This record gives sequence, structure tokens and C-alpha cells, in this order.
Amino acid sequence: MTPLPPGSTIGILGGGQLGRMLGMAAARLGYRTHIYAPESGGPAADTCSLWTQGDYEDAAALGAFADAVDVLTYEFENVDSGAMETLAGHGVVRPPVEALRIAQDRLKEKRYVAERGGRTAPFAEVNSLDDLKAALSWIGTPAILKTNRFGYDGKGQVRLGPDTDPAAAWEAIGGNPSILEGFVSFDQEFSVILVRGMDGEVRFWDSPANVHVDGILATSTVPAGPVIAAQVEEARALARLVADALDYVGVLTLEFFASASGPVFNEMAPRVHNSGHWTIEGAVTSQFENHIRAVAGLPLGDTSLAARGAVMRNLIGADAHDWAEILADPRNHLHLYGKNEARTGRKMGHVTRMEL
Repeated sequence: MTPLPPGSTIGILGGGQLGRMLGMAAARLGYRTHIYAPESGGPAADTCSLWTQGDYEDAAALGAFADAVDVLTYEFENVDSGAMETLAGHGVVRPPVEALRIAQDRLKEKRYVAERGGRTAPFAEVNSLDDLKAALSWIGTPAILKTNRFGYDGKGQVRLGPDTDPAAAWEAIGGNPSILEGFVSFDQEFSVILVRGMDGEVRFWDSPANVHVDGILATSTVPAGPVIAAQVEEARALARLVADALDYVGVLTLEFFASASGPVFNEMAPRVHNSGHWTIEGAVTSQFENHIRAVAGLPLGDTSLAARGAVMRNLIGADAHDWAEILADPRNHLHLYGKNEARTGRKMGHVTRMEL
């Protein structure tokens, strides 16, 4: 295993804020980053060395992009796996394409984890209105109907109560292949964020307590407190099992509900994750730097806390206009993503407050 030398180019599929922060981490280690995205620009444009605009369905453009870099990674999972397979035919993709294929399909994801002993909410495959009615008959309500693919931050899903018309719910998600999940009674939400190197070494960051508002992550706090701390070991064991089974390389995040029965798996992301943004200032080595280290074949950095604790708060929409007030507190670390329009529900940045 020969590490990628400084001066090499890391290709990143996607040009959003995660690509932006990966670019910052890569530059500190002496690497160049080359973004491939369908847009002409984006948050990552400020930190990358090169930007190629191209469709994810354009095999020729993807191939040329892959041939121009030394290793490939990605910043989000809502990309057709065919595009990733095209890239893999030209170069090394880390994390592996199989991880993306599983994570971008909610049904495959739940089955993959359940087959490895993970605790999940009750779920059923739904491909028709009749399937939905049958699933409701045994899962019951409240429940949530989610499209299998291309849903995030509360998108592509609808909640069903005892008075919800199944036909209306099916229409609301466009009649797309879906999964029905029963609600889980839980105390808190948390995530397990790990990095796995090319040599199979795994390191974990502290698991943050996560709070969501309107389906979007609002805050992540470390340390998470005793309720979550009591369930982290079991959740980490499952996350390590998943990472090893996939021969994973890079940062992997699994989200959980802390329930009376133990940690209940919710979903996974084969990439750096919003709930790990606190690691930039709050850990000895951030998730972004360790992802770059892993995909480049470098030794992994220390994931220990760098302070007594930290609270990361997402800046959604107009929240970003409060930058001056945020910076008035010397313990705040502000990250703005360079987005032009502060739309409702749009992640414009984040702020991490350190507990020294």
C-alpha cells in the first residue's frame, strides 16, 4: 500500500459544502482537488483546483474526469451507481461503489443491516398501493412512507396516521418504489462516525446527540450524555461490522435512535456527514482530514476530543444573516458555505461552539 504523494489530485464527485470542506482538508495535506458536478459552480468551487461541469449520465465525460485524477471519492450519495461504476472502470473509487449502492436505496440499506444483526424499525417493501395497504395492516400507524431513493433532509417521505388515506400518501410520493417504516419510540438520536483506513484500521469519533427540526439536522452535541453513552458500544460494533463487510475506506456514518431496547439503526451515509462537522474544531483530526487521509492511503489521525465538548448548530436559510452576532462570541467557529441565496430549509453554513 503506497500512500498518494503530496501534489496528487483527488477527484470528488459533487460540488456542495462537503466537497468544499474536503477541499480545504486536502489542500492542507498538499493535495489538489478536482470537482465533477452538473452545475457550473457551487460551494466547493472556492476550494478546489479544478472544476469539470458534466452530467452524471455522460460516460465519456466521467471517464475523462477519472483519467485526470489519482483517486476518486464522492461527497453525496444521490448519484446513480452506474456513474460510479463508470468511474471505477477508469480508476480507484473510495469508499467502494457497493457502499454507495446500498446506502442510496433505503430498502437495501435496512436489509443489509438487519442481515448483520442490526436492530431496525419494522419495515416493508412498497411498490404499489396494495402493497402499502398490506404493510399498514401489520406495521400499523403511526408510520412513515419513504421513497427508496433520492430522499434527504426530510424529502421524499410522508407520515401516516390512523386517519391518513393510503391512496393520498401513495400519490404524495409519486407512486415510486418505497419503504414503509413503523415509528420507533426513542429518547434521543445519535450517530456513529468512523473512519476506516486501507489497512483495515478503524477509528471512531465521539458520538454526538443529534436534534432534528422539520426533518433537517439542527444541532449535534458532544459529549452526548449518559443515555447515548450506554448504547454507543453496541452501535459501534454494528458500524464496524458494516465497514469491514464492505472493505470500506473513508468516513462512514450510521445514524441511530437510542431506545429502551437499545440502539435502533435508522440510516447510513457512505461519506463525511453533517453530524460530524463539529470535528473540524472539536476533534484532534476532523472527519474531513481523516477522509482524505484514508482515501490517500495515509495513516489515520487522532479522533479524540480537542476540548471538553462542542455544539454544532446548522445555519438554515436566514440564520446565516446573523454572522456578526455569531462572531461576537469568541468561542464560536463560523463556517459559511458561499451560497448566494438563503432559501427556507437550505443549509447555508454552521457554527460550532467550543466548551473549553
